Amino acid sequence: MKWGTKFPASDVNRLRAMVRRHLATPHRFVCFTDNPEGLAEDIDARPLPEVGWADEPDINAHGWRKVGLFGETLADLEGQALYLDLDVVIVDALDPFFAGDAAFRVIKDYRPLRWRGDSFVGNTSVMRFEIGAHPVLLERFRSEFPAIRETLRNEQEYLSHYFHDLGLLEHWPQAWCPSFKHHCVGVGPLTWLRTPRIPAGARVIVFHGDPKPEDALEGRGGKWYRHIRPTPWIREHWG
Repeated sequence: MKWGTKFPASDVNRLRAMVRRHLATPHRFVCFTDNPEGLAEDIDARPLPEVGWADEPDINAHGWRKVGLFGETLADLEGQALYLDLDVVIVDALDPFFAGDAAFRVIKDYRPLRWRGDSFVGNTSVMRFEIGAHPVLLERFRSEFPAIRETLRNEQEYLSHYFHDLGLLEHWPQAWCPSFKHHCVGVGPLTWLRTPRIPAGARVIVFHGDPKPEDALEGRGGKWYRHIRPTPWIREHWG
């Protein structure tokens, strides 16, 4: 999904190229967007799905628009969908993400708010779901959004709680979707000496928050407790 100006069309094209290299399973690559200009010819561009709160300022923040993917229909799509955020770097085969049955499968969030008792919450940078199978999810969101945002921070908490309450929430194997800053970089003095590494078993590197791939490539976006050295392997895989 791409809306607003945060991500350019080139990021969608990069993601398409990575998926093409790493997914042998026959598939369609679809981008839901408010501006298809600049997208590659083999990208199926579709309008953003309606979430029911077009005039609500918060709907464009914190990923709430992703909830629109869970309506009774989604364009002319059907079957299993693998959703990928635009700020990921794919480093190995995606086909295992489609193995087995799953109502909803997601990354387990890297820093859940355990004090709230919701350590099951996922990170929706990479998620798989059955299109059209849970329309009540979107219906409830449309009718209760003002109350939902008072108790939940973002769409990934809403989706995680919804499927957890139904006993349908599953997580990817931890090694498949590592966090760049937590698992590739780490923390402490060694981050000044060691170039970030691709962890064993990684398939999709997730750049949640900062830095983004373009920053990490050049060694930008570090903190006093987490220095980021230039990371040349990003150029090899990203795009």
